[in-house]
Amino acid sequence: MLEANYLVIGSGVAGLTFSVKIAEKFPDRTVVIVTKDAEDESNTKYAQGGMAVVQNKEEDSFKKHIDDTLIAGDGLCDEGVVKMVIEEGPQRLKELIQWGANFDEDSTGNLDLGKEGGHSEYRVVHHKDLTGAEVERTLLKRVHQLPNITLLPHHFAIDLITNHQIKGTDESDISCYGAYVLNEKSGEIFTVQANATLLASGGIGCVYGHTTNPVIATGDGVAMAYRAKARIRDMEFVQFHPTALYQRKGESAFLISEAVRGFGAYLRNRKGKRFMLDYDDRAELASRDIVSQSIDAEMKKAGDSHVFLDCTHLDMEGFKTHFPTIYNKCLSLHINVEKDWIPVVPASHYLCGGIEVDKSGKTTIENLFACGECSRTGLHGANRLASNSLLEALVYAHNIFKHHCENEYKKLDVVIPEWNDEGTTIPEEHILIRHSLKSLQALMRDYVGIVRSNKRLKRAITHLDVIYKEVEDLYRESKITASLCELRNMINVSHLIIGQSLERKENKGGYFNKDNVKK
Repeated sequence: MLEANYLVIGSGVAGLTFSVKIAEKFPDRTVVIVTKDAEDESNTKYAQGGMAVVQNKEEDSFKKHIDDTLIAGDGLCDEGVVKMVIEEGPQRLKELIQWGANFDEDSTGNLDLGKEGGHSEYRVVHHKDLTGAEVERTLLKRVHQLPNITLLPHHFAIDLITNHQIKGTDESDISCYGAYVLNEKSGEIFTVQANATLLASGGIGCVYGHTTNPVIATGDGVAMAYRAKARIRDMEFVQFHPTALYQRKGESAFLISEAVRGFGAYLRNRKGKRFMLDYDDRAELASRDIVSQSIDAEMKKAGDSHVFLDCTHLDMEGFKTHFPTIYNKCLSLHINVEKDWIPVVPASHYLCGGIEVDKSGKTTIENLFACGECSRTGLHGANRLASNSLLEALVYAHNIFKHHCENEYKKLDVVIPEWNDEGTTIPEEHILIRHSLKSLQALMRDYVGIVRSNKRLKRAITHLDVIYKEVEDLYRESKITASLCELRNMINVSHLIIGQSLERKENKGGYFNKDNVKK
């Protein structure tokens, strides 16, 4: 058993920010960070566009940013949360810069601000097209300077430890006592007991296969919280990024940032028509749900597998300066953006729902907190405004830190049983895991994508039930592996998305069901 004052599951901006703050404030307390891949592998690392923070008060204002967020959220945002997050933004950004993060500046020495879909003003702070990687670098450097933080890469959190694993505790009032963790290299499973546990485990993109997320985004935190009986909300609101690079021989996993459209790029169909003007007056700068649904409609009309992003009319020197990663990635695929259109297709990108938390990041389970994409704060409503996610993670990590400064937790006096895998065997049929994964991803893409229907959703439940039973049998019989756990988690997440989609009777933001359209 490993004991810690704080257990943090995930090493993106949310988990690292909290860890740095709490470790600096309380050098006598211990923090254990568990992350299932390399320490820098997270959704944060792949955030290209930037962070939306009001800077230029002459042209911009908190009210404008708040209004833009509420419009994108389509009436389902928590206005108090929106106001809190946006007004705290400048202070959290200032803190990040003080820690050593570098953001692009203009010729006058001020922050160079970008504009993205759904924003009425230029307010997106960025580091070229690698903003998330710069934030991740800054935070990891700080983490390694703090002796009371233990960072465990290649360690997979299997399940939260709550009352139902511990004899003699009241199961009607659920508390979290830590987690069971798999050392992926040795195969050992051990217990991390903690006064407080923070889920900062990122998104669910790999449920759909075609995603802008890294392969680690398998919804582990949401699934663990769901199995522990935490309240999960708004899972139907999966945001599809309109412009993932379409690649014929692989998954469309490389993101063409929203900021490229903010820079002036046009969306065109196969015939060269700039079609977004037919769907929304804001054209390419409409919110992501509108742009994704419009692309989906164009593709279905023409029977095409993708549309195009046209950058050929742009200031190419400026493009290379702002988007060097995108430019070079396209070039590596023999796409010269100076004269070629970029083939793009919508791909699953961000989960607007998740584990329900209050303004202090508290879940409905005692001693369990959540932050970042796995959490449902009320900021995003039915559709996230571009570049609000890094901001949300920083603000909520700070709020959870404040909560722990103001509320002392007593040492938990419980006896936690060791993980029991008696009678299980090492799974030899890895083909079963791969086959079930591909079946699940095809199911979600075909029946639970950008445009849904009650018939498709009900059919998805029937097929999902078969996959669920097969995988649960395999789980009970097998020794734990990360790939088996990820598959199990993705099935739980898919169940939540489908079930909560069927419960929603009106189309909002990123959720569109054909049967909810009034005739």
